[in-house]
Amino acid sequence: MAQKPSIPKGTRDFSPIEMMRRQYIFDTIKSVFRLYGFAPLETPSMENLSTLLGKYGEEGDKLLFKILNSGDYAAKLTDEEVRNASKICEKGLRYDLTVPFARYVVQHQNELQFPFKRYQVQPVWRADRPQKGRYREFYQCDVDVIGTKSLLCEVELVEIVERVFKALGIRVALKMNNRKILFGIAEVIGHADKMIDITVAIDKLDKIGLEHVKAELAERGLDEMAIARLQPILELEGSNAQKLDTLRDILSASETGMKGIEEMAEVFGHIEALGLDLQVELDLSLARGLNYYTGAIFEVKALDYAIGSISGGGRYDDLTGIFGMPNMSGVGISFGADRIYDVMLGCDLFPEELNCLTRAIFLNFGGAEQAASLALLRGLRSEGIPAEIYPEAAKMKKQMEYANRRGIPFVIIIGSEELNAQEATVKNMLTGEQQKVAFAELAARLK
Repeated sequence: MAQKPSIPKGTRDFSPIEMMRRQYIFDTIKSVFRLYGFAPLETPSMENLSTLLGKYGEEGDKLLFKILNSGDYAAKLTDEEVRNASKICEKGLRYDLTVPFARYVVQHQNELQFPFKRYQVQPVWRADRPQKGRYREFYQCDVDVIGTKSLLCEVELVEIVERVFKALGIRVALKMNNRKILFGIAEVIGHADKMIDITVAIDKLDKIGLEHVKAELAERGLDEMAIARLQPILELEGSNAQKLDTLRDILSASETGMKGIEEMAEVFGHIEALGLDLQVELDLSLARGLNYYTGAIFEVKALDYAIGSISGGGRYDDLTGIFGMPNMSGVGISFGADRIYDVMLGCDLFPEELNCLTRAIFLNFGGAEQAASLALLRGLRSEGIPAEIYPEAAKMKKQMEYANRRGIPFVIIIGSEELNAQEATVKNMLTGEQQKVAFAELAARLK
């Protein structure tokens, strides 16, 4: 019995129409990146496990796809060596694009001009439980600048968020926080040593609610008094400026916390002065679980479609330090192409013309009519008009049905009558209207 074809859970095939829509997203995002002076970069799908392990926290390490050493390598090992995963898996599929980027920067530091601005659009892999909006293989569209601590970079990323989502037609809210503020909070509630535990727990506030977060904080060793002091901070309301003013009182004893507040005040000041058409909110429950963030953190939510964050990122002061190049500060943001696709599909935001790239199809009647159609077809393509010819001289009804199913807007008929008159019959498949068009004017009419 023949094997039923299938693909791994959490992965997908993309049909031609899905690919056209995805390319539209990628092209839109890349065009904005280039507008701000970012250059393209690609890194290998697999990295050495030593590059990946320990960079994403305990949770992230569990989600790494490890690659078995190739060939009959395992066959030569003892049972004890097989049980030792490090002996049989030395490589892994990349979990994100930021750590490979840091590795690249350190490896090629002598060839780069700093600050170095790059964008990267490639797939990443996570051994996560597949569910709506969460896949095991998905694309990220990252943009990072490394080699400067200037907060103008954060402001530029906020602008990029504004431009990308305006170009795609998605209404969004940008939530921001600062890891220094989170450290200050941990410090003033008496648990500076549990900064990571606190951030991992409060990062789930949107998903599991306050009571579950409090329960998780207790499990992670926070006492009742500390949790009670944390709750009103997470529930702060008001404008960004009002929240920062309240935080100045709460975190006055924390030098790190106060620095985070001033950083956010500067960023919000620039955003206000530029008059950005974007909802930007200081959200103190935003923590972003990844351990390498040290400053501003970002997350973007769609306003008209229920799905997780569709973009996120932040400032990291020493990501390259783990590769032997300390004090190289960077900041970046990642656009989740798959979730953006789901939002655009759900809100019907894709342009109609993406439904079919081909603008016109010639019917095929064979003989001299076919030869004339081929010559005209070449002319249309030379003018940049996507066009094709039905490959066989089949019945006219069959050819018309094919054009209709494909969603091709124009059908061009060159029969003996049209050949004699040197005029094509052009049928608009949307309206049903037919027109006679001189061969010489065909390209201009279809444009």
